[in-house]
Amino acid sequence: MATRDDRRATVILLVLAAAGLVVRFWQPPGAAPGAVAYRGAGAGPPRDSAEARAVRLARPLAKGERIDLDRASAEELARLPGIGPALATRIVTYREAHGPFGSLEALDRVPGVGPTLLAVLRPHAAFSGRPGGQADGRAVGETPGSPLIGPPAPRGAARSPDRPTGPRVSLNTASEAELLQLPGIGPALARAIVADREARGPYRTIEELQRVRGVGAATLRALKDRIIVP
Repeated sequence: MATRDDRRATVILLVLAAAGLVVRFWQPPGAAPGAVAYRGAGAGPPRDSAEARAVRLARPLAKGERIDLDRASAEELARLPGIGPALATRIVTYREAHGPFGSLEALDRVPGVGPTLLAVLRPHAAFSGRPGGQADGRAVGETPGSPLIGPPAPRGAARSPDRPTGPRVSLNTASEAELLQLPGIGPALARAIVADREARGPYRTIEELQRVRGVGAATLRALKDRIIVP
């Protein structure tokens, strides 16, 4: 025969069971029975969805739109033609380690960036920083120098066209490092000259150097007293 304590325990269990049923089936419209909603202590912003990120990454650049490579996030950089998520992350990592680029020429130092990509990026790239330093307030889109040739010579540094101002370099045997000593030759153009020489053979005249994209009459005039061509 059940004791008084047994009857009290039975009543408590029945009350708890009834409360559990009420909690289980009392849900907002459309919620599954027994569904439990978890809410953190703070009402933070919703997590970014993969779909939203994909839409942003696929958003094409508007006509005339430029992206500041000295400030843009990896997600923004990935919108540029020829730059995927991996290269965008590499650009940001390099920038954080070495400071703003300041020009397309400096961007060429990032592994995976070459003359072809620089030419594609040129209409869409902007720079607001000074190479190796902090952002300097330069107007967005104002890029000193060129992605293929070196930065412009400082004012007052005009050179006499009648005599060379440095050692002469053999165009058909010079390495990239030696070509960089020449006026108007940046890393990208030095690399392009070596690649063209290996693909098409040695240069017979200085004029043949114009077969390299980025070399024009002005470059030839600057080089004529500094290079040796058979």
